[in-house]
Formats: sequence, structure tokens, C-alpha cells
Amino acid sequence: MKKRAFFTIPLSLLLIAVIVASFFLINIQPAKGNITQAQKLAEFTKPAVVRIVDYAVVSWQFNNPNDPEVAAILEQLNNQTVVGGSGSGAIISSDGYIVTNAHVVEATQKKDEDIANDAFEQVVSTVADYFKVDYETAYNYMVSYTQYTEIKRVLKVVLPGGDVLDGEVKSYGAPINEGKDVAVLKIEGKNLPTIPLGNSDNIQNQDNIWVSGYPAAADSDLLSPDSSLVSSMNAGQISATSKKTEQGSPVIQINAAATHGNSGGPVINNKGQIVGLLTFRGDTVNGQEVQGFNFAVPVNTVKEFVNQAGVRNTKSETDTLYQEGLELYWGGYYKDALEKFEAVQRIYPNHSEIKQYIANAEKKVDSSKTLWSDYATTFYIVDGVAGLLVLILLVFTFVGGKSKGSSEADAVPSAGPGPAPIAPEQTPPAAPENTLQDLNNDGKIDVEDILLALQEHQKKQQKKDEE
Repeated sequence: MKKRAFFTIPLSLLLIAVIVASFFLINIQPAKGNITQAQKLAEFTKPAVVRIVDYAVVSWQFNNPNDPEVAAILEQLNNQTVVGGSGSGAIISSDGYIVTNAHVVEATQKKDEDIANDAFEQVVSTVADYFKVDYETAYNYMVSYTQYTEIKRVLKVVLPGGDVLDGEVKSYGAPINEGKDVAVLKIEGKNLPTIPLGNSDNIQNQDNIWVSGYPAAADSDLLSPDSSLVSSMNAGQISATSKKTEQGSPVIQINAAATHGNSGGPVINNKGQIVGLLTFRGDTVNGQEVQGFNFAVPVNTVKEFVNQAGVRNTKSETDTLYQEGLELYWGGYYKDALEKFEAVQRIYPNHSEIKQYIANAEKKVDSSKTLWSDYATTFYIVDGVAGLLVLILLVFTFVGGKSKGSSEADAVPSAGPGPAPIAPEQTPPAAPENTLQDLNNDGKIDVEDILLALQEHQKKQQKKDEE
């Protein structure tokens, strides 16, 4: 056994070391990379922040043929005026449900008469400016000869990837100072990026938050057209948690910079969850906007309308693959990140960020770190074989090492009570009469003589046995 153990014990230890090393490698967590939490939140949430355009087109007919000058003004407007605007929103389900403010989609939710009145004010203002008369004089004249002939409502959702889709209002609160400023929209889509809803009851003063959306102040004629598809994210803190509107609706005060166009955009906490929707800013001072005094609808109020619409706020497969890919990319595992990004592109080709990340990962793939967990199956097979070999070696060492002599001794039955058995007397066989010495008189052994002597001895022994 000692000789066997000298070989088998070191080999067993080596195999055990292989098993331990494989488990260690499999469970190594990918490096996180030098990315701040704010940067992560921006990249995680940006694909799900959308621009919402809501407006109504009103067609006019001017009925005074004796006033061609006013008719010409309307013709310059194509006999149409547009009321409405744009805001922001966030996708909360992979099948296309979006949360935003009610006032963002107010234009298409009004009655025809209210839309026509708003549009008529634009016509009156244009005529008053042209003829240099006061608004009331222009209004009294135009209302006598002008009527609307058609109202066309348009609600569009612009995704960060550039798709422009029709939107439909599924649940609707009320605009600012009329009620809860929340609306839930629906667009057609699948595998869309999403942002999870948080819990506004858990927020505290001075919690860090980020406001995401499409502020008008960030638009400029100096920017490229595709820049309008890129949302902005501004950092700030919770300034107050228990304020209310005149109607009693709760609001959260924040100090993050925001302006027109941010309305309906998500307020995000440090977990990447929506805790509110930006709804209105503080009053102007001397006619100027003052940044740092903005208000948001708490997400728990938003959830009331989400539940009315029957929406489930669940993370999509696109989100999971994209976020896993980002973590790998930031950690330097470019090969593995590329696989995740390509999977995102297969299930959601119009993802706003994925093409750029694929291109970046392809450039860096040669310098990619090794992610050992990718080889888990191979390690498990090797560990299984190594474990089996260790077991075989231990059995071979400690069980299979008994000597032949000890086995024969073990085969002798133990003595029981009573006299010991007497072994029969054995007579040694008679030696052949002719010995080798007799056959070797000349100093040489003749093989034929030996064979003859043995045959003669066998015959004599047989004859003796027969007697």
C-alpha cells in the first residue's frame, strides 16, 4: 500500500486542486469598470425616454369675399392653424405603454369647440398684428366671417431610434390645476426598452434624482436633425416631498434644471426607477424662468392611471440583454458584450444605442478579457472526471492493497470449540531412481536422457498407485 500511496496520493491532491481552481474561476465576478452610477443610469434609461408630439390641425373658411386682404392672410396660413405642443414620456412595458403628463396630450383630448376656440385665437392674433389693431376689434370682425370646417387630431410618439409611431390615450387624468396631471399612452411595438416604476412613498429630502426628457432649451438650429432624438438628463435632489396643488394632488419639488418640453419626462432615483413625472415649474421672477424650482407628479399617483389602463410594468428581454452587455463592456469583456449587443439587435433592431456599442465592441474585441463563467460546462465535465479519478485512486490505494498471503490466511476457518482437526499425514513422493548426477557422468546433461528418466519414473508411480 505504501508504494501505491506514494504515487496515488499526490495525483489525487493534484486532481482536487483542479476541481477547486475550476470552481474559483467559474465564480469570479466580472470587473465593474470605472463607470459612475449616474453614467450607468443615463445609459440604462436613455433608450426608453420618448418625445411626444400632440396637436390638432383646424381648417378655416373665410366668408367675406369683399375683403380679399384678410382672405390672403388666411391663404398664407394654408387656411389652417395648429394648436398643441410636445413633451416627454417614458416607456414602462415592452409592448408599448408610456407614461406622461395629461397636459402633454391635452390638445387631442379636448372637445372640437374648445380646440376651435384655441385655434381661432391664433387667427385673430395674426390679423390684429397685420392691421395693427387691438385683439378685441380683430376678434369681433373675424368671428362674423370665419368658421372652422375640419379638425384633425394628431398624437405621435418619437422613439430615440427615430421611429415615429401613432399614440393612443388609454387613461387620462386632467391638466395642471384641474386634477392629476397623468396620462397613459399606447403605441404598437414589442421588446421595447423600459424603465421600472419605483415607490414615491420611500423618497426623502435631498435624495439624488435625475430628470430625463427633451427640453426645448436643448433644441437649436445649430444642431443636426438627429440631435433631436437624443434626450437630456440633468441631476438634482429632492427639495420637498409633501407639497400639493390647489386641487389637493400631491407633488414633489426638485431642484434639477428643466424647462418646456421636459413635461412628462421621468424623474429617476439612484436605482434607475421612476419616482415621478415632471409636471410644471415654479413661477417666473420679473418675467424670467428661475431654474431649480420644478415639480413632479409622484409615481404612486402615476400608478393609479397605470392600473386603470391594465398595464404591467415588467422588465423586457431587451433591457436585460442590453444592461448585461453594458456591464461586460465597461468591465473590458468586449467579446461577451458583443454577443449581448448582437442579441439585442436581433430582437429589437431599432434600439437607439445598440449599433454604436456593437461598433465599439468590435474594435476592442482583440483586447477582451476572459470571462471564465463562459466555460462552466467544460469545467463541470472536467470536475466530474477528476472527481471520479480521485475516488478510483483512493479505492486502489486503501482497499486494493492486500497481499496474497494475507488473503490465504483470511481463507482458513477460525478454530471453533472442541478438538482441533488433525491434518492427514502426507508422504513425500519418491524421488526418481536415476538422478541427474547419474545422468551427468560425463559432466554434460543429455536432454533425451532426462526425458527418458522422467517417463520411467511416471510409469513406476502409476504402477504403484494401481497396487
